[in-house]
Amino acid sequence: MNIDAKGIAIIVVVTGAVVAGAYTLGMRQAVQTPVVSNTVAPQAQTPVAGALPQQPGAVPANHPPMPLNAEATGAGFTHFRVGNRNVKGMLADGNIVWVGTSGGVVRYDVIKDDFKTFDVSTGSLISNGVFHLSKLDKDRLAVGTYGGGLSIYTISTDKWKNYNIPNGLADQFVYDVVPAPNGDLWIATWSGVNLVRGGKLDDDASWKTFTVENTKGGLPNDWVYGAKAGKNGEMWFATEGGLARYKDGKWVNWQHAQGLGADYEVVKDEVAFAVDPAKVSQHHAKQKAEQGLSNIQVGYNPNYIVSLTMDADGVLWCGTWGGGLSRFDGKTWKTYTVKDGLPGNHIFMLKVDDKDGKLWIGTNRGLARFKPDNSGFNVMKQADGLFGDNVFSMARASDNALWFGSFGGVARIKNSKL
Repeated sequence: MNIDAKGIAIIVVVTGAVVAGAYTLGMRQAVQTPVVSNTVAPQAQTPVAGALPQQPGAVPANHPPMPLNAEATGAGFTHFRVGNRNVKGMLADGNIVWVGTSGGVVRYDVIKDDFKTFDVSTGSLISNGVFHLSKLDKDRLAVGTYGGGLSIYTISTDKWKNYNIPNGLADQFVYDVVPAPNGDLWIATWSGVNLVRGGKLDDDASWKTFTVENTKGGLPNDWVYGAKAGKNGEMWFATEGGLARYKDGKWVNWQHAQGLGADYEVVKDEVAFAVDPAKVSQHHAKQKAEQGLSNIQVGYNPNYIVSLTMDADGVLWCGTWGGGLSRFDGKTWKTYTVKDGLPGNHIFMLKVDDKDGKLWIGTNRGLARFKPDNSGFNVMKQADGLFGDNVFSMARASDNALWFGSFGGVARIKNSKL
């Protein structure tokens, strides 16, 4: 059967290999059924603990035994369960850590050690599937969802407002929201990029949509997974068809042919997913055909940028689907793979640390950072304290603890040596 990937997004995936693949395909059932439980399982009945919402039996089957609270034993980490859900978005804001799951948004107070859940059942969100969390300004939280559009939470008034296609949103699947220095707002969706002039979300005339069609291919693919504001007034976009730049009304893009992602021969022995999305999705099949990749029938596409960030020097870092980590300084590309010391070649998360400016790299097989001499990577895995080896999100809290989101839960790690 050959179905569109948005149809696939309806399927709830719970098996290991497909779970990581669901990073991009989503879990759209959450739109209809709120699945976050506010009941904390008794600590005596579960090998992991925490104040976030939990469900009995939610720990991945391969999770190693550990103390209820490893911080108390000196191991330096605590685990929180969120059920059979991915933790795609995370944001630290003062003493609050916001956790975005495929079952809603959790507001966790690190001082009071308590939480509040926002989801469909509370009237907050249209969809429980959350991919993105960020602050628009001091008082507003932006939440990008699977199927529920963009949700804005005003903290001071405890009020939510939702924006969707009738408001001008290109698609109800929202992957990134980025305020530009000039006050504009950019929104990455599954059907192109929205520009909201002046950030005026409630002014219909301020909304504009950019697609492959109306940019004449300048935006190389309508599935846009990330955005970053550049240092010189430009905007950068991660798409399923490569990297795009918008500046002064003009679009330019880069793909594998220009240096993005590793060649298949370099990574073929480390491809983590035997199931190729192109086998079940017309969209993915079309993209691979257009990119000359139809003969590669595994989870590999070097043009497919899953994660994007920019460091203090304006250097872009692109995480690809099986093609490793690519660095772009605006002129030259360099790609790092498992052969260079990365734990995995599917790069789910990239974040520049607010504390030291160094890059955190979340992969399908663990977490990595460059060694101080750039000779390779230091790596952290589940056995070192992560909840799972698939790392989708992270935040550094006010107490300096690091939070990492995986499938099924979150790890809070203190005194990380990476």
